[in-house]
Amino acid sequence: MNAKTIARVAGLVYLVCILAGIFSLMYVPSQINVRGDAAAAIHNIVASEGLFRLGIAVGSVGYIAFLILPLVLYRLLASVDRKAALLMVAFAVVFVPMDFIAIANQLDILSSLNVAESHQVLTVEQLQTRVMPLLDAYHNRILVSEIFWGLWLLPFGYLVFKSGFLPKILGVLLMMGCFGYLITFFGETLFPHHSIPALVMLPASLGEIGICLWFLVVGVRQPASSVG
Repeated sequence: MNAKTIARVAGLVYLVCILAGIFSLMYVPSQINVRGDAAAAIHNIVASEGLFRLGIAVGSVGYIAFLILPLVLYRLLASVDRKAALLMVAFAVVFVPMDFIAIANQLDILSSLNVAESHQVLTVEQLQTRVMPLLDAYHNRILVSEIFWGLWLLPFGYLVFKSGFLPKILGVLLMMGCFGYLITFFGETLFPHHSIPALVMLPASLGEIGICLWFLVVGVRQPASSVG
């Protein structure tokens, strides 16, 4: 398999990760979560059970794809700097188990609500007592995962920048994106009552979507000599 084909495979897998992430981590929460209103969040989960379950399923597909993505990228970029490529794989793979634990929290939420029966035996206050710790646990595990969502972009961006067959600007954006995720984590941890500006995530978004599209449309500018 030549470098261009590997890049196209990486682009396809990356696209699955991006689309799954947009749906499960952005769209579904925007329809379900109500900041500071536990009762409303629980009501929305019950009212939109199908969407909530679809978010779990799509998120799981995205995390499975992310187990594959760093291995494909390693095949493409190891010739640039093998140590950096190994670090990229390590940072990328380590957060996937945490994300699946977060998925398990979502399944636990559904079990606790027991969507048709819980309302017959539990008060709203009792439902909140059971469900809110699980919602908080899910949020906290995703927040911790953001550390590694960021860290893997640093060696990845460095490899893109140094490769010679991928655009340097995308490498710079990916490396900047690392710090966007870290700012989000430390900001929410240290200043929980302040909103983190969405602008800090712009480099990561541009870098990841940009490199995905580059892989899909262009592949690589020239074959990497040691990739076969």
